[in-house]
Amino acid sequence: MTQTNASNDAVLYALTLGFSSDPIMRWIYPDPGTYLTAFPQVLRLFGGAAFTGDTAFLSDDHRAAAMWLAPGAHPDEDGLTAHLEATLPEHVLGDAFKMFEAMDKLHPSDPCWHLAFVATDPSARGRGLASALIERGLKRCDADGRIAYLENTNPNNVGLYRRYGFELLGEINVGDAPSLFCMLREPR
Repeated sequence: MTQTNASNDAVLYALTLGFSSDPIMRWIYPDPGTYLTAFPQVLRLFGGAAFTGDTAFLSDDHRAAAMWLAPGAHPDEDGLTAHLEATLPEHVLGDAFKMFEAMDKLHPSDPCWHLAFVATDPSARGRGLASALIERGLKRCDADGRIAYLENTNPNNVGLYRRYGFELLGEINVGDAPSLFCMLREPR
């Protein structure tokens, strides 16, 4: 797997393709054109600290990517809020912000590694590409003796994360949004 600085766009492309059928991402951006133009900026604003912290990872074939936020790194909340207000459909906006508030409440208060995003291009799924990126990040978590945290936007992935030692902290249900699953893993 390649750690990337120069290939930030490749990370964004892989993640945008990987989340193209994600229940929550497509709930917030149901229009394909809006999704394709607005979602990469969501990635930059929520997970951009992975680029500056050298914790954005890309598979060698550029078909899977992960953005890990190191302890102390945070999303650009002001930029993200402004972007979402400008791009989300009005009928989704209120529930989306309620979801973010609920996510904040479940986020660990202690510094942790945050798996902000991980996904594989749908045409390359089942090859273990995303799993390798998860494992790479978890090795760092374990070496640091820190917990790992994530917000899982797809119920089909709960079992995958459990195989890596993540436990469910809570399920967030807001309005007509799909469920979101906050998960935590103790270091090993």
